[in-house]
Amino acid sequence: MKMMAARFALCVHVARAATWSPMRVLGHGLARSLSSDTDFSGIKERTLVAVKPDGVQRRLIGEVIKRFEQRGFRLVGLKMLQASDKLLAQHYVSLQRKPFYSSLLYYMTSGPIVAMVWEGHNVVRSSRMLVGDTDPAEAAPGTIRGDFSVHISRNVIHASDSVEGAEREISLWFHRSELIDWEGCDHKNIYHII
Repeated sequence: MKMMAARFALCVHVARAATWSPMRVLGHGLARSLSSDTDFSGIKERTLVAVKPDGVQRRLIGEVIKRFEQRGFRLVGLKMLQASDKLLAQHYVSLQRKPFYSSLLYYMTSGPIVAMVWEGHNVVRSSRMLVGDTDPAEAAPGTIRGDFSVHISRNVIHASDSVEGAEREISLWFHRSELIDWEGCDHKNIYHII
């Protein structure tokens, strides 16, 4: 009888060991994720962010970069430039008939601009939330404009308003060779689905 009980216990132990798998413990879909390199879709989305002349003059470049980095986005392009009338005319083509257009161009050529391309999951929509409403009086505290802007005509920062708009703006401000594809050491921690 003891021998049969020992054999039964051994069989149960072997059976349990043979049938254990991550699939049984975690569920079928989760186990596959552990064995493959599955990432969020859309993590390569990019947006243009520009610190405008008033933001540069007020030395807010580091603060802007800090907020985007803390959000987990990856900087893939960065340069300081004095924007030309031609570049700004292409960038603001949809505003050419607005009464404030000439003063906008004057303001945007009044000093250097720091243009950046950020990459990440839903970066366009998230950037708009980080930046805040165009009118600083409407921008929520904690947003860049809510914290630093004083007037709608001096609102510190630009961020693309759509994925299509971002693609167009990035192609105006950057050559392909100026954008660097790289992967941070924290990429898998941020984007890997388990």
